[in-house]
Amino acid sequence: MSAPPPPPPPTLVQPAPPEPARRRRLWWHRLLIGLWYRPVEILDEARDRSVWGAALLLCLVSGALGVLSMDAFRQQWAVNRTHALQLAGLAEAGVLIASLVLGVVTHAIARTLGGSGRFAPTASLFIVVFWVTDLPRLAMASWLPPGSTFVQAATWATWGFGYVLAVLLVRGHHHLPTRKAATAVSVQLLAALALLKLGTVR
Repeated sequence: MSAPPPPPPPTLVQPAPPEPARRRRLWWHRLLIGLWYRPVEILDEARDRSVWGAALLLCLVSGALGVLSMDAFRQQWAVNRTHALQLAGLAEAGVLIASLVLGVVTHAIARTLGGSGRFAPTASLFIVVFWVTDLPRLAMASWLPPGSTFVQAATWATWGFGYVLAVLLVRGHHHLPTRKAATAVSVQLLAALALLKLGTVR
């Protein structure tokens, strides 16, 4: 029988560690649509990613839909379109500021409760979750009477769904238990429910 081949000589050169697999790009349409039918997977994929572009887009679209549902805007449009557009611009600016405040406060409370998540991914994705779940209600309120049953039902349904997604978001990004994650988002979403959504409920 032939002798086994000798082992290779020792060397001080260590093999280079394998490169980590690159994460695929999270396109806007996958993020916005995926939050509706596979939210857990999308939130996990979006972890540690900033989505300011999608957040800005949703703020502008949601602000425009909100303006269209205002009687004051419609009346002003019939009288003076320049003033109506100025009103729309102020409303859009208000939506952007309010959205940023919601994201900042959510991140701050989560960190206070012991969370370890980063600011930009938490705040930007919280804004996306808030507005993407509110789009059906805004679309209905743009064409239906504010006191209609469909608008009221959409208000409560979208708020509940958004609350669940926000809790999952904070729990995953900040590694918090569900109870603390729910606490981190409760104050902001209750305020948003009263200020932004219940205004359409009669």
